Amino acid sequence: MQLIIRECRVLKKAKFYFKTFVLYELFFGLYITLKYFFKKKATLNYPYEKGPLSPRFRGEHALRRYPNGEERCIACKLCEAICPALAITIEAETREDGSRRTTRYDIDMTKCIYCGLCQEACPVDAIVETSNFEFATQTHEELLYDKEKLLANGEKFEKSIALNAEATAKYR
Repeated sequence: MQLIIRECRVLKKAKFYFKTFVLYELFFGLYITLKYFFKKKATLNYPYEKGPLSPRFRGEHALRRYPNGEERCIACKLCEAICPALAITIEAETREDGSRRTTRYDIDMTKCIYCGLCQEACPVDAIVETSNFEFATQTHEELLYDKEKLLANGEKFEKSIALNAEATAKYR
């Protein structure tokens, strides 16, 4: 038994000396480096090249309008109720024709966790999350979105919103 243990120790020492004097780790590292050196690079030159985004990507929020120009939001407040971060604030009033519309629709983008629950809860697809992820700002106040900013985002990204809605329709 002790002979077997001694032979194991000798083999371990021989393996250690072989790896040390032949510089096994160094050559193995060089092998890995050369293997990846000739493969296609995965790096993108970001501001000029952008990677693919899923149609279900959740980015900057937007409020949509109907094709006749009327805003879609019916002030049901489901998005405000379902928001886990309490980032949405809605105030509404009744119009002369009996329909409800929002007078105030605010989203604190610094609180938002981009979960998409507001978008899923909306019965008329008024609030959506666009595929825009480049909205860095200098101050906190610029990330407090009001109704006008959200409607402007909706007008700005309406084509991409419609394309994404069409692409994800089979998953709804």
